Amino acid sequence: MKAALNIDQNLIKEQEIKDSFSISFLKDGLPVGVTRLNYHRILLLTNGTGEVMIDNRSYPISGNEVFLLSKGQLFSLYTAKFIKGYTLSFGDSFWERTPASANNCKAVLFNNVSSHQYIPVSEKEFNNLLPLFDMMHQEYVSEEYINKPDAIAAYLKVIMIKIANLKDALREGAYDKQENQLYRKFMELVIKQFSSNRSVETYAEMLGLSARKLSDICRKCGGQGAKEIIDGQLLAEAKRFLQFTSKPVKEIAYNLNFSTPEQFSHYFKRMASVSPDSYRSIFVNIGM
Repeated sequence: MKAALNIDQNLIKEQEIKDSFSISFLKDGLPVGVTRLNYHRILLLTNGTGEVMIDNRSYPISGNEVFLLSKGQLFSLYTAKFIKGYTLSFGDSFWERTPASANNCKAVLFNNVSSHQYIPVSEKEFNNLLPLFDMMHQEYVSEEYINKPDAIAAYLKVIMIKIANLKDALREGAYDKQENQLYRKFMELVIKQFSSNRSVETYAEMLGLSARKLSDICRKCGGQGAKEIIDGQLLAEAKRFLQFTSKPVKEIAYNLNFSTPEQFSHYFKRMASVSPDSYRSIFVNIGM
């Protein structure tokens, strides 16, 4: 990580996307500034220089790589030049068109916003992935017909499965198939229960594991301990409440199942190094 994202820059508000899906070519001349995402986004970069900024992390651009961005995150192509590739955005409502069998891919790739979001891709794998984006883009810009969104959703399902497999391959040899399955089951449980269940021990019991074994599996398969993953989900949801709603901090605290607003404020400040009110004021000051 090189530099923190400058939240005092002009914030670009992502415009509403028809049918909650879009795919387009990346090219020079992109907006300079920070975008707060209203949709999940996949960047497939064939080449370029500079950096991609996601929240407060900086990732150098080298080409043959994928970046994953979740709804609600801050994003900027920092000093990016000679960019080529695709940018793909989709909302939860569009993802519902994909078969339920692909749900775990979305969970692993997008719902843990504190996880690694940069995926380097070998030339061979990239050459397999790029044609899927090409075909999806051709479908997207073709004439309208009644089942067109379903066809695009089918491409999205395949792309998400491919990227999930690439992410798994980064840690090839570090864990076995059973551990990977347990990790995915844990992620699915956390996504559903993080606001009401924050106990590593409880999740471990659900999976028939010790808390220590569950944390070891999470570190092998996801690069973070079980507690870090739970806290990452909870903090991301709290930030979304503060950014995208006008709910009082007291109401947010109760929505996230904190006993008191003071307990929530203490937790948020410990995790984000700023109070909930101060965090919200940042976005108010830049024109939210």
